[in-house]
Amino acid sequence: MPYYIKRKPKTPKSGINERKPSTAALVRKLDKVFSLYIRLRDSAAYNYQYFRCISCGQIKPFEQMDCGHFISRTHQATRFDEENAHGECRFCNRFSADHIIAYQRNLEAKIGKDRVDMLLARGRMTKKWSAFELQLLIKHYQQEVDKMQGKSI
Repeated sequence: MPYYIKRKPKTPKSGINERKPSTAALVRKLDKVFSLYIRLRDSAAYNYQYFRCISCGQIKPFEQMDCGHFISRTHQATRFDEENAHGECRFCNRFSADHIIAYQRNLEAKIGKDRVDMLLARGRMTKKWSAFELQLLIKHYQQEVDKMQGKSI
């Protein structure tokens, strides 16, 4: 038998054959947890059953709520900023092209013009999330969601 066919079986070095999650996978996981946190936060005043849309102002059932962003999620510096994300009905968030006008007006009434201006300034910054930062945010928002849902931590 040729020498290149004789191989020793590979044994794991540390006994752990586990891959670290990619940054993209962590962002997807954080998106889900952060979205649930924002939706629960904005429906707390209505006993987690209803919410008021930040754009149109209508009160709708919890199931019809999206986590709407004032500054697009493509801007990483404000993607997971609580001042940038608010409960928004699916129609306004997905199908209404001019929802951002009412969103800005109502956001200024909610948090103030100065904070909206600061949010717009932060939105122009660049940000590259590290895996460690994403894992910390996932843990933080999961704990907040568990508190709101009445689960023990």
